[in-house]
Amino acid sequence: MTRPRRRAAPAPISVPELLARKRDGGTLRDGEIESLIRGYTAGNVPDYQMSALAMAIFFRGLGPEETAALTLAMRDSGTVVNMRGVRGPKVDKHSTGGVGDKVSICLAPIVAACGVKVPMVSGRGLGHSGGTLDKLEAIPGFTVTQTVPQFVAQVRKLGCSLIGQTKDIAPADKRLYALRDVTATVESIPLITASILSKKLAEGIDALVLDVKVGNGAFMKTREDAEALARSIVRVGTLAKKRVSALLTSMDEPLGLTIGNALETREALEVLHGGGPEDLVEVTLLLGAEMLRLAKLAKGDGDARRQMKRAIDSGAALRTMKAIVTAQHGDPRVVDDPSRLREARHRVALPSPRAGYVRAMDAKALGLAAVAIGAGRMRTEDVIDPSVGFVLRKKVGDAVKKGEPLVDVHAASKTDAERIRARVFGAIEIGAKRVAPSPLLIKAIRAR
Repeated sequence: MTRPRRRAAPAPISVPELLARKRDGGTLRDGEIESLIRGYTAGNVPDYQMSALAMAIFFRGLGPEETAALTLAMRDSGTVVNMRGVRGPKVDKHSTGGVGDKVSICLAPIVAACGVKVPMVSGRGLGHSGGTLDKLEAIPGFTVTQTVPQFVAQVRKLGCSLIGQTKDIAPADKRLYALRDVTATVESIPLITASILSKKLAEGIDALVLDVKVGNGAFMKTREDAEALARSIVRVGTLAKKRVSALLTSMDEPLGLTIGNALETREALEVLHGGGPEDLVEVTLLLGAEMLRLAKLAKGDGDARRQMKRAIDSGAALRTMKAIVTAQHGDPRVVDDPSRLREARHRVALPSPRAGYVRAMDAKALGLAAVAIGAGRMRTEDVIDPSVGFVLRKKVGDAVKKGEPLVDVHAASKTDAERIRARVFGAIEIGAKRVAPSPLLIKAIRAR
């Protein structure tokens, strides 16, 4: 691992002066931003001044160079992983989050089996959006905690490691995000860009693929906002001398057929066995092809898809996943037999109240309904039940008969299943005319 290079101490700055300049729409210089973040990390710049800066940025924004300076300063606030001893292209993928998004669990071993090194640092679920770490921990014994040397060693040996953010990676981002969460400044594209990239660049990667979810179950509800975020991250990542691209993908309904940690992990493992729902497989292949392209290991989309199909069909992706699970102290038998994952005590099929076609699904509402029965958390201290959640029997565009099962609720008790019934039905619209589901790939944004 490497630590930030020691630089000559910058000249003293007046924080109120910088705050006033940004408040009035002025530009902050690289050295000023670096000094602010260094002072904040050291405890010399108090929370109330950083809160004021976040609010000024929320209203006035940052230019690409300012955002890049903030990103690098937050990256350098802690440990920067040294992956130079790991041979091969290092590429990660980041999703802005959605309902049923279990892509990382199947994507990482598939791409690693194709020769890409995947140092993947993921997050936990909060609110309606699930987290990769919680899904991985549904595998008995699986640990998402590693030291930096362990992380590097596993990537070198197996091609992939799946962990959570350590306290040493981008600590300034962790502190600043906590402030943004309580000061209504989360929805700022420059601050989101710096938050995502500071952690990813600290992994020692060569390239990054961003999956920006768009729709009612996503953080970015409109295409315009999603595209603005994607362009910002691609631009700033390029300024940081990394290969970065972004795919805008639909989150107008849950991805796949499952919501809930063990259920989603099982579905992701099914993809490695050559199965899985069509939409989950397609998004996995879209992102995987982009990772192989940035890694310079594929001549084009067709070549990349052929490589990934071979990795699945030959069992190489499955073997890679089994090695990852074993190395991270999980039960490897789950990879071969996903039915070993913990199951909920009660399963209740909710019948469709009418005949017709599924016209729409409120993914966010379904995500929050799953949280209500224990599948997620609204506060960081909430405890998750990995076994509970939903299995969707129908998706947008599917025909349904009256009384036909619409959703299977997996719950800890019959009471939980019954009390969530109205919320589930309220999130699914059934009409007389069939509509087509939204296209999965909305747009690809790449550096020029």
